[in-house]
Amino acid sequence: MRHSTGNTFRLGVVILFMLPVPAFAVSAITCHCFTDRSYDAARPAAADPYFLATTQNSFFAAAFGVDKKTIVINKQRGVSADNLWVAYWLAARSGADPAALIQERTTKGSWRQVATVSAIPAKSLGTRVAEALKTNAADERLANEVVNELLLRFRFYGEPELVALRKAGAGNQELVLAGLIAAKIRQPAIQIYRNARGGSTSWGALLQRAKIDPAEIQSEVVARVISPYAPRSK
Repeated sequence: MRHSTGNTFRLGVVILFMLPVPAFAVSAITCHCFTDRSYDAARPAAADPYFLATTQNSFFAAAFGVDKKTIVINKQRGVSADNLWVAYWLAARSGADPAALIQERTTKGSWRQVATVSAIPAKSLGTRVAEALKTNAADERLANEVVNELLLRFRFYGEPELVALRKAGAGNQELVLAGLIAAKIRQPAIQIYRNARGGSTSWGALLQRAKIDPAEIQSEVVARVISPYAPRSK
């Protein structure tokens, strides 16, 4: 019996040390799976995280001319949305591979160093992004400035409206979705954002009101992005 107990103990130790290995192996993978992908009046906010994420991904894909699946896969592999925005912005202006730029960011420790080595002219970076890089801004601010440049370029917003939304606390996902809905229902994006953020309505309910089917979000975004003279939200 003593010999059997010893074998059992040793086997247990082996199993204990083996168990964490697969866990560590997948720790860098972030699940971007959404169980709720359609509006449910009984749970009006249940699918909001999906609506926000898929609208941002659609905007990203349209703005940079990439497959949306590429963006989703990168996020699942642990690349932050902030780094994706900055990497693709710099890649579009340098001809470099976005994945290589992300790796450089990891190696060099800042996007400022990556931009310096890539020798991208400040003028081509855009005023907002160039200034953020100059001050060695955090990744989040850099990403925000990239999104600001794109939203203005594709006329989702005018400058005063965008500034007001940022001051109110709108993030990148909310800015894209609010702009899309505002253009459809002809209401100020700031009010749409405040209503959703304050809980008086949900993003799903707002999409219903705008008659935007979740399955059509990507085509709705593409229609606005490829048409730079689309009317701004009022």
